Amino acid sequence: MKRFAVVLLLLLVLGAGAAYLAFQYLQQRFEAPGPLAADTALVIAKGDGVAKIAEDLQAAGVIEDSRIFRLGVRYLEMGRNMKAGEFLFPAGVSMHGAAELIASGKTVSHKITLPEGQTSREIVGLLMAEPLLVGEIDGVPPEGSLLPETYHFSRGDSRQALLDRMGAAMTDALAALWPQRAEGLPLASPAEAVTLASIVEKETGVAEERPLVAGVFVNRLKKGIPLQSDPTVIYGITLGQSELDRPLSRKDLKTATPYNTYSIQGLPPGPIANPGRDALKAVMAPAETDYIYFVADGSGGHAFAKTLAEHNRNVAKWRKHQRAQKDAAEE
Repeated sequence: MKRFAVVLLLLLVLGAGAAYLAFQYLQQRFEAPGPLAADTALVIAKGDGVAKIAEDLQAAGVIEDSRIFRLGVRYLEMGRNMKAGEFLFPAGVSMHGAAELIASGKTVSHKITLPEGQTSREIVGLLMAEPLLVGEIDGVPPEGSLLPETYHFSRGDSRQALLDRMGAAMTDALAALWPQRAEGLPLASPAEAVTLASIVEKETGVAEERPLVAGVFVNRLKKGIPLQSDPTVIYGITLGQSELDRPLSRKDLKTATPYNTYSIQGLPPGPIANPGRDALKAVMAPAETDYIYFVADGSGGHAFAKTLAEHNRNVAKWRKHQRAQKDAAEE
């Protein structure tokens, strides 16, 4: 009997030792660098359990053994913390590291850049064309209500939610900029500032020109001179629903619409596009200048003038440049 007890004790000790060694082995495998040779993105679907996640990780080459991954996750009680989304697993990540990444919810960040001066319809079109976003959009927001910037998002985010963020960003930008506006501006509200900024945005793509163009329009508003902005005429024709696929004609300039700033005094009834932050800043703090005219100079920028005579000379230079370009194209 005594001998049996000794043997039993010995077997228990050996069994405990074997179990300890097995645990150590599994722990080492769970913590050891994995086989992944390069950073790899993998989508964990909503509702996937630990077993399915383990299978997908092994199939993608992130881990070597799905069984060890499952044991490690369950031992550490991480199963309930697993999140859905797209995760970027670094090269050589361990099973423990992969599990922690999924549990953290730190999904891959994507970005979309909205160019300044786009209409709300164009912005909605960009969001609908982004394959990593999901869902429909309730409708085209009012012109000028969205702030063009670079926005980050995760795969599977809602298009409507991202559009709402753009609207909130414009609201925040106006709340910050409007109280800091220069004194004496002929603008009665933030909405009028957005309208003028949208015109500035469409008139010039040269960043350093924006305050100067804004200064010209502010001078015209103060003097009661029509803005005479071609982009407003275009918007009066298209209402932002399409591109105007032809040059403006003299008839267009004389055709009265609420947006034709050749035929109306002051600002049009609303924005003609979504202006960026820099255009908003330009109209809130325009350049102090005596200029009241500008025209394209052929270099991508504009020539500015204080008098009509000087402006007419600049216009003649621009038309000469246009004719030279046309002749060169026909050769």
